[in-house]
Amino acid sequence: MITGKFPALRLRRSRKNDWSRRLIEENNLTPNDFILPIFLIEGKNKKQPIKSMPGVYRYTLDKVLHVIDKAVKKKLPMVALFPYTKIKKKNLLGTEALNEDNLVCRAIQLIKKKFKNEIGIMCDVALDPYTSHGHDGLVRSGYVLNDETIKILINQSLLQAQMGCDVLAPSDMMDGRIGEIRKSLDKNGYHMTQILSYAVKYASSFYGPFRDAIGSKGILKGNKKNYQMDFKNSNEALREVALDIKEGADMIMVKPGLPYLDIIRLVKENFKIPVMAYQVSGEYSLLSNGIDKGLIDQNIILESLISFKRAGANAIVSYYADRLDKILI
Repeated sequence: MITGKFPALRLRRSRKNDWSRRLIEENNLTPNDFILPIFLIEGKNKKQPIKSMPGVYRYTLDKVLHVIDKAVKKKLPMVALFPYTKIKKKNLLGTEALNEDNLVCRAIQLIKKKFKNEIGIMCDVALDPYTSHGHDGLVRSGYVLNDETIKILINQSLLQAQMGCDVLAPSDMMDGRIGEIRKSLDKNGYHMTQILSYAVKYASSFYGPFRDAIGSKGILKGNKKNYQMDFKNSNEALREVALDIKEGADMIMVKPGLPYLDIIRLVKENFKIPVMAYQVSGEYSLLSNGIDKGLIDQNIILESLISFKRAGANAIVSYYADRLDKILI
C-alpha cells in the first residue's frame, strides 16, 4: 500500500542520484547467485564452439579444469555438467548413462580430485543425452514409460553419487522418481547427496540450442509433451512441486526461466523452498544474438538476470555465469 500523495510524496526524489538509487535497491546479484553450465566432449585439447550459442563451448576433459579453476576464482558456488554423446554411444535404452567410464563420470572424478569441495558439482539425471530417440526415458509406441524409466534413473543417480556428484538434478519429469531416488541414495549411504528436482519443466521451444549442444538435435522422435508440462498451466506446477518436496527434494528448478517468472513466484510464495531458475539456451541465444546484431544493448543481460531474483529465485543457471565480472557492474 502506498501512503501519501503528490506533491508531498515524490518517488522520483530517490531516483535522482546514483548513490540514492543504490541505497534503496531491493534486489541485487552476486556470484553466489549463479550456477555455470559446462558442456563436455570426448577427445583432447578441444574448445569447440557451439554455433547456436554464441560464446559457449564444449570442452574436453583436459580443458575443463581450466574452466573450473576460473569458476572457483570467480567464487561461483556450483557448476552443472552436460555431455555431448557421440551417436555410436547412443541406443534405445540409453545404456551409456550407466557406464562408470562415461564422460560425466570421468569429469566428476577429475574435478573432485583437484578441487575437492571448493565448488559444487551438479549433474542431470535423465537419459536424453544417451538415447538414440532423444527422449528422457524408455519409449514404447511413442510413449515414454514412467516406472520402467525410473529403475534406470535410480542406477544413474547412484553412479553419479558414487563418482562424487554433490547435487543430483532429475530433469526427466517421471512421476515418483524423486522418492525412489532418495530412498536408494539413503539406503546406499548417500544421505548428504542433495536432490535438485526439475519439478517444473515445461515442454518448451526454448530448448533448441541446448539439444544442439548435447547432440540430440535432429534425432528427437516426436515431442516431449506426454511427460513435460503444458506451458498453459500454472496450478499444475504447484502440484508437481508439492509431490517432489514430499518425496525428498532439497531444491526445486523452474525451467525455462524468463517466460515463467510467474511460476517462480508462485513456487516461492507457496513452499518457501530454495528455488532455482534456468535461463535456458533459447533465452541465452536470443539475447546474445540480439546484442551481436545491435538490436539491443548488453545491459539487457543484467536486466533479465535481475528479473529472476525479483521473482524469488535463489540462484540462476546461466550461460552468462562465467562473465559476471563484465555484467554485474
